[in-house]
Amino acid sequence: MEFLSQFVEFCLHLDRHLTELTQDYGTWTYAILFVVVFCETGLVVTPFLPGDSLLFAAGSVAALGGLRIEVLCIVLVIAAVVGDAVNFHIGRWIGPRAFTGKLRFLKPQHLERTREFYARRGAFTIVLARFVPIIRTFAPFVAGIGRMNYAQFVFYNVFGAVLWVGSIAFAGYLFGHLPIVKGNFSLVVLGIIVVSLIPLVVEYFRARAKRPPDPARVDK
Repeated sequence: MEFLSQFVEFCLHLDRHLTELTQDYGTWTYAILFVVVFCETGLVVTPFLPGDSLLFAAGSVAALGGLRIEVLCIVLVIAAVVGDAVNFHIGRWIGPRAFTGKLRFLKPQHLERTREFYARRGAFTIVLARFVPIIRTFAPFVAGIGRMNYAQFVFYNVFGAVLWVGSIAFAGYLFGHLPIVKGNFSLVVLGIIVVSLIPLVVEYFRARAKRPPDPARVDK
């Protein structure tokens, strides 16, 4: 529990901790941020790492002179692209081995549906997923399982990474140093999290609305 509370405290005060990080490690801060973004996007076991809030906080630190915004964006775009690429290849390697039919909940027809989905809407999913926590981590993994066309994946992987890093880091660069934002940074972080989860909530209720009624309940 103590670790969890420390992690939450760290995420809610990212601006302060990143400022301390730049003072202690200087240019090595870029490497630390690279590793965090790479792990958050590239490893399915670390979807809990900060993403959107980290980009915003890093942009605000850059506005105060702790980091160079152009270097920051280049480093984090590369981290996001490489992370998704690694995640894709892990999914591509695991897919054929997992969906053999030996496990009841991992049937070959599920794999075929995944392939069909990514053939039709994969590009939209890869770009949109960049802005949704947790989904951002799993989308490239599932795209790999579904054998999405790799050339198409690479294009939208790069496009989504540039859009994601550029928009949020520059938002932090433009607004993160304002007194009202700095004085309420925890609320800003929570706001970013809430806004980024909206597409996930909307999609959940849309899927639930389309779900056919339970025959047992209808009979009653």
